[in-house]
Amino acid sequence: MNHPSSAPGGPSAPGQGSAARPGRRGFLRLGLAGTAALLAGGPLAACASPAASSGPNALKVWDPFSGGDGMLMDDMVDAVSRGRDGFDIDRTTLEWGPSYYTKLAMSAAGGRAPDVAICHLSRLAGYAPGGLVDPFDLDLLAEFGVTEADFTDAVWSRVKDGDKLWAVPLDTHPFIVFYDQDLADRAGLLDTSGALAPMGSPDAVYAAGEALAELTGGPGIVFGHVNDTAQNWRQFLGLYAQTGAEFTLPEGGTPQIDEDAALRVVEFMTRLFGGSPNPGNLDYNGAMAAFMGGRAGMIMLGEWELPTLQGSGVNLGAAPFLQVFEHPAVYADAHSFVLPHQDSPDAGRRRQAHRYVASILKRSMTWAQAGHIPAYQPIVSAPEYAGLGIQSSYAAAGEIAVFDPPNWFAGAGSNFQNRMSQPLQSALLGNTSPEGAVEQMVRECATLLDQPDPVA
Repeated sequence: MNHPSSAPGGPSAPGQGSAARPGRRGFLRLGLAGTAALLAGGPLAACASPAASSGPNALKVWDPFSGGDGMLMDDMVDAVSRGRDGFDIDRTTLEWGPSYYTKLAMSAAGGRAPDVAICHLSRLAGYAPGGLVDPFDLDLLAEFGVTEADFTDAVWSRVKDGDKLWAVPLDTHPFIVFYDQDLADRAGLLDTSGALAPMGSPDAVYAAGEALAELTGGPGIVFGHVNDTAQNWRQFLGLYAQTGAEFTLPEGGTPQIDEDAALRVVEFMTRLFGGSPNPGNLDYNGAMAAFMGGRAGMIMLGEWELPTLQGSGVNLGAAPFLQVFEHPAVYADAHSFVLPHQDSPDAGRRRQAHRYVASILKRSMTWAQAGHIPAYQPIVSAPEYAGLGIQSSYAAAGEIAVFDPPNWFAGAGSNFQNRMSQPLQSALLGNTSPEGAVEQMVRECATLLDQPDPVA
C-alpha cells in the first residue's frame, strides 16, 4: 500500500486556462526543492502498467499505486479500456513518496504534465492555489454521471473552493481500529449485532485495553509509532477533532491551536500507551506482528492494511476509530484525481479525461478490495459493497473524516507530518511531558508558517 496519509482552502486559485504558473524565480525554487526531495526520497522509479498503451493519442495517466493497489488499478484500467468506447490509456506508475509530488509539480510547471494524475487530498493545497492543477468542468462530469450528490460532504467540501472543483476523490482511507473478534467478544466489547460497541470516553477505552490484556496475557491494544513519520499525527489529529477544537494554520499568521484540547489528547495517548497493559514503544512492524500473532486484541492503524491482516488467520473485525471525546471524527486522507496544469489543453483530451475519471469511479467496487472506502457513494450504498463484509463495517468513517490542515507544506509524505509526530513519539516514550510535546508542536507549526510557499 502507498501509505496515505487536506485539501484546497483559503484564497481561490486561478481557473482553467488562466492558471498562474510560477515565475522564473518561483520555478527555480521549485527546481531546487525538487532536487532536494529527489535526493532525500531516493531514485524516482517509473513503470508502465501492463494495461498501458504507448500510442501518441493515448490518455496519459500517472499514479503512485504499486503492489496490491497497483494490480487492482490495472484491473480497473483494463475494464474501462474494453469495447467500442474503451479508452486508450498510457498509464505510468511512479514511486510513492516525496519524489512523486516533486515529479508531479515539475511536470505541471514545465509543460510536460499528464492528462490525469492521482494526488492525495491532503497535498492538494500545495497544487491548486499555485496553478499546478486545473479545475474540473462540473458540467462535463455531470454529463458522464458524476455530481456533488455522489460524495459525502466531508470529502466534497475539501475539493471544491467556490465554484472551482480542484479534484475528484477516488476513495477515503481512514485511520481505524482492527480487532480480534473472538477476544473482543470474550472481553464483552461487542454489541448484540456482533460489532464493536461504542466506547465514548477515555476511561472506557482504558478499560477495553485492560480487558483484552487479561485474555492475551500481554498487550491489550497496540499502536506502532516509533520511527514512523505519520502514525502519531494520524492518531492525534483524529482525536483532536473529536474535542471540537480547530487546528488552523493561517498563511502568514500564527498557529490557531487550542493547546488545552491538544493537551487532553496527548495526555490520553500517553496514558493509554503508558506501558501496561498497552505498550508505547512499538514500531509499525512490531505492532503488526503482535496483533497478527494473537498477542494483542486490537490495533490502531490505517485501513490500507486490511489485505495483510486478512491473511493472518485472526478472526478479524474493524470499526471507525474509537470515539473518545465529545464529537465523532476520524483522521483520513483520500486518493483523488487531478488535472495537472496545461497551458493550452486540448478540448477533446480534456473531455476524455473527465470521462475516464467518471468511468473509473463507477468501477471502484474493485478498488474497495484494497480496504479503501470508495468516495463515489453509489458504490458504498450498493448491496455488493455490504457483501464485502469487513469493509462496510467502517464505511461510516468516510462521513466523519478530518484531513490535514490545508497548507502547502502539509499532507501525505510531507515533513510536516514527521515534525508533528516526533514530539508525540517523545511523549509516548516518556522522554517529554505532554505539555512539552504540545509546546513543541506549536513551535514547529510557527516555523513552517514562516517559510514561503515555493510555488506562490
